[in-house]
Amino acid sequence: MQLDQNNYTRFSSLELLARQVVEGFITGLHKSPFHGFSVEFAEHRLYNRGESIRNIDWKLFGKTEKLFVKRFEEETNLRCQLVIDHSSSMYFPHGSTQNLNDPSKLLFSIYAAASLSELMKRQRDAIGLSLFSDKLNLHTKARSNSVHHKYVITQLEQLLDNEFGTKALRTSASSSLHEIAERCHQRSLVIIFSDMMDNVNQAGEIFPALQHLRYNKHEVVLFHVFDSSKEAALDYENRPYKFVDMETHQSLKLNPVQVQQAYRQSFEVKDKELKLKCGQYNIDYIKADIKQGFNHILLSYLIKRSKLY
Repeated sequence: MQLDQNNYTRFSSLELLARQVVEGFITGLHKSPFHGFSVEFAEHRLYNRGESIRNIDWKLFGKTEKLFVKRFEEETNLRCQLVIDHSSSMYFPHGSTQNLNDPSKLLFSIYAAASLSELMKRQRDAIGLSLFSDKLNLHTKARSNSVHHKYVITQLEQLLDNEFGTKALRTSASSSLHEIAERCHQRSLVIIFSDMMDNVNQAGEIFPALQHLRYNKHEVVLFHVFDSSKEAALDYENRPYKFVDMETHQSLKLNPVQVQQAYRQSFEVKDKELKLKCGQYNIDYIKADIKQGFNHILLSYLIKRSKLY
């Protein structure tokens, strides 16, 4: 979905644009074969004989002549922990977060997370937020009240405003995910946005970290955030380039066309390995191409949510 850059400049509100994404998604959902998915909170359930009458909605009884019990939030809430990798590699391909219609991986992840947060708010699901780079920089417990929702949006907006500087923030996904697994004490749906470019010395440790989340009974959805053109296909002009590692600042001069075939094969092997491991651990692995918009992110969440109820 393309968002109006003028709206972004005028309102400077992540929450407003997330609401715009969700409302457009819901409108499309109701016109599609997926119209059966609930995007509203179920506030009532039928009264069962023998239950206390304390929570019966008598006004609704007067209208329907049927007994319904008010269902409180804790009866229907799904706890969801949004996890965002904000290491330096997530600023690719622009080195900043601010080009809304041609996003970096981090900008895409922030808006996807904000849109999910808006959808969860409408369903009264509890939301938590975790941010990591070389360490776990923020972790909040999942809550469903409006004050906490505002706090989550504020933290995402602050992350959005952080310009990419000269300091290279390396990725330590494995240690951060282990810590998140330990700090999420209640069974939750953990949604991860990451390019999965961990420290090369720790690359093999990412899978035990994902397995740790599943061992602690969490449901996990991994959105593998990438740029299909630049990262997956190495689609550049036939001329020399200087490539700079955004996390180590090491540089390499080459003509990408000369290594394009070998690079694509290597990328595909890594992608298949990640998908295979996720399948072994019963983790939902979803490719999140930053060029494809947010609807598949929201739909994937609704599908996962429907399976958990």
